[in-house]
Amino acid sequence: MSVIRTFDLAGTAVFAVTGALVAGRKRMDVFGVAVVGLVTALGGGTLRDLILGSGPVFWSKDTAYVVVALVAAATTFFLAGMVRMPTRALVVADALGLAIFTIVGAQRALDGHFSPLIAVVMGTMTGVFGGIVRDLLCGEVPLILRKEVYATASLAGGLVFVLFLRLQMSMPVAAVIAAAVILVIRLAAIHWGLSLPTFRAPENEAQ
Repeated sequence: MSVIRTFDLAGTAVFAVTGALVAGRKRMDVFGVAVVGLVTALGGGTLRDLILGSGPVFWSKDTAYVVVALVAAATTFFLAGMVRMPTRALVVADALGLAIFTIVGAQRALDGHFSPLIAVVMGTMTGVFGGIVRDLLCGEVPLILRKEVYATASLAGGLVFVLFLRLQMSMPVAAVIAAAVILVIRLAAIHWGLSLPTFRAPENEAQ
């Protein structure tokens, strides 16, 4: 099994877990949990494949992705009823999924002979879109729209990955280092409450 496929399946499982956890907090039934887990796991890659025009989306050609997502979501549903999930389980799993899918998305674009810039953009899109759909379905403000460092971590890791490949570093090593960069930035932002500057327009003075 290739490194990217391993990453891809792992990311699918992790993001399905995040979808199931968010759906569980909204007290959805097992069907709702499965649906949210599925779209969270497959959403980013689906959008990527549609934009890149790479033919049928990845999960329609390889149903292993659908199976992994459904199994991960269903397992989370049943385990959550028996085991108390750690408070930070969702944010850690989401950060891990973001890191993995960013690298997968960037490599898929490079495999399609797109430019490094497009690879970074596709990596970020793959990493964040599933979470956006998840949060919208569950009535939450998407993480990417909050002040938290989220998409920025994905962009940083994507840039590191593409740069290391340009420097002739082996792909597996570049993938692991870049994913670690994303994970560290995201978890550090959560731990220390780091955020990007917000737009502050001066208010009009009362006449």
